[in-house]
Amino acid sequence: MNNALFSRASDEWITPSDLYEVLGAEFHFTLDAAATEENSMSRTFLTREQNSLLVRWGLVPCHRAGPPVVWLNPPYSKVRLFIAKAAAEAALGCTVVCLVPSRTDTRWFHDHVWDVTTNSPRPHVEVRFLRGRLKFGDGTGSAPFPSMLLIFRPHRG
Repeated sequence: MNNALFSRASDEWITPSDLYEVLGAEFHFTLDAAATEENSMSRTFLTREQNSLLVRWGLVPCHRAGPPVVWLNPPYSKVRLFIAKAAAEAALGCTVVCLVPSRTDTRWFHDHVWDVTTNSPRPHVEVRFLRGRLKFGDGTGSAPFPSMLLIFRPHRG
C-alpha cells in the first residue's frame, strides 16, 4: 500500500471525477469550498489561501445563478472544522455536500450529523455511505478508509 495514503502529504484527497459528475448532475454545484487550481471541481472555488472557513459561502459570486450549492472535500486533518462550517452555512441557506471519511465514532459526527436521541441524522442532514473504498487522485490505489457523503440542507436557524 502507498505510504503517502497514511501521511500528512495526503491530507488533500482529489475528488474522484466519476463521483463528482454524478453528484454534479444531481446538485448543480455553485462552489467548491476547499480546492486548489489543480484539483477544483467547479469554476468557482476557494483555496487554502482564501481560507474558506472565514468566508460566507453563500455570498461568494459564482458562475451559475440560483441558490448556493457547495461541494466540500475538505483537508481531512480539518474535517471537524469544515463540518462545523458546513452545518453553519446550511443554517444560512446553503446546501452543502461533503465527501469525508466515514468516521461515525468522532465528536464532529455526533455534534453535527447524528442525533443520538433519535438514532438518526439530525434534521436537515442526509448521510450516504459509499460502498467500497474510493480511488482518489490518480486512481491507482484505494483509500485506506471508507467514505461517506453528508448533505446539509438549507434551513434557517
